[in-house]
Amino acid sequence: MAIKVGMVSLGCSKNLVDSERMLYKLRAHGYELVTEPGLADVAVVNTCGFIQSAKEEAIENILELVKLKEDGTLKKIVITGCLVERYRDEAAELFPEADAVVGIGADKDIIDVLDHVLAGERYISFPQKTELELTGKRIISTLPFFTYLKAAEGCSNCCTYCAIPMIRGKFRSVPMEELIKEAEFLAENGVTELIVVAQDTTRYGEDLYGESRLPELLKRLCRIAGLRWIRTLYCYPERITDELLTVIAQEEKLVKYLEIPIQHCNEDILRRMNRYGSRKTLEDLFAHIREMIPGVILRTTLITGFPGETEEQFNELADFVSKVKFDRLGCFAYSQEEGTKAAEYPDQIDEETASHRADILMEQQMLISAENNQKLMGCELETVVEGFDRYAECWFGRTRMDAPDIDGIIFFTGNRKFSIGEYVTVRITDTLDYDLIGEVIE
Repeated sequence: MAIKVGMVSLGCSKNLVDSERMLYKLRAHGYELVTEPGLADVAVVNTCGFIQSAKEEAIENILELVKLKEDGTLKKIVITGCLVERYRDEAAELFPEADAVVGIGADKDIIDVLDHVLAGERYISFPQKTELELTGKRIISTLPFFTYLKAAEGCSNCCTYCAIPMIRGKFRSVPMEELIKEAEFLAENGVTELIVVAQDTTRYGEDLYGESRLPELLKRLCRIAGLRWIRTLYCYPERITDELLTVIAQEEKLVKYLEIPIQHCNEDILRRMNRYGSRKTLEDLFAHIREMIPGVILRTTLITGFPGETEEQFNELADFVSKVKFDRLGCFAYSQEEGTKAAEYPDQIDEETASHRADILMEQQMLISAENNQKLMGCELETVVEGFDRYAECWFGRTRMDAPDIDGIIFFTGNRKFSIGEYVTVRITDTLDYDLIGEVIE
């Protein structure tokens, strides 16, 4: 009887890709994969350790698995991922109930890891983080029609608030031919929406080819049969070129959507973050993007309460958001992360103030989103079906304007049953703050 393995993948989409590669190895080796840890013999937790809330979520998940193990429901626990990689010295001691505690460089050897724990050993291993595989076959664990293409690993930007470079290592691009081959494999297996990700996608190829090759990569992805929507996340503002914008504007398969995490607009705060630009350069950039790509959806992320942020600087950020009117926006209170340069700054802002400022911006954004949604009344939008809400008794999905898990959805009705991953046309009949309501036009 096959041993059952359950995977708990936490954190970002890039971490999810690593989990999917481990899942493929496990299934290929004969393990039976289950979706619930409570049904498994072995649970593998791929943790996130980016900010405090992510660390807390990882610890909560691990402790829940420990209870299952103590009850006899679960036999073995394997912990890997960013939390473990970041706290190598403490991780094994902190979770004595874990049968294996391994760094990200050991993910490629997940079969060997399980061999050790199933033989009754406690296995601790931290290979070089650069040993993490950048390519390899995967099991798609998202809805079957969309998935992520990780174009690079690590980061070399060294923002003062961010622990990613010390967790994941320096920026390392995946060779383009490997990415094309992986994308073709995904398309052949039913993927119609491909989401290109990296810590900084606009930096793709600099380490391999001496310049950014993101525009070329996107054009080549558009040639792959079966792909319908191609989305690009995590573009840094200072690396957005006219070449990239022209490609996005001209290629039909590239959805007119850009996520550009700017974190702030005040020049002094940006310098302390080791970020580039100023309010003026950012306003000019977003105006330029909208001019080059008519109808583009702009998404950004912001940080409030960064060390030294004055009330005046926060008000400048709020005014900036009000003026630019981003289509999508996420805002996070600053998290003081040990080992980062910003954590040592003397002028830390208390958590209550930082969170209050984030709430103000999100309330402001809710009004902007509601106003934008009102403009869509009566419009007909291509929508991909994601499921049926049995409580609301209607279907739901996403338009080109929305990335999975982070943006809004559209609820709709129709006079027939739809298939997950089917593309339909929906006429908008009503709106919510972030979501839309409509009916299918056959």
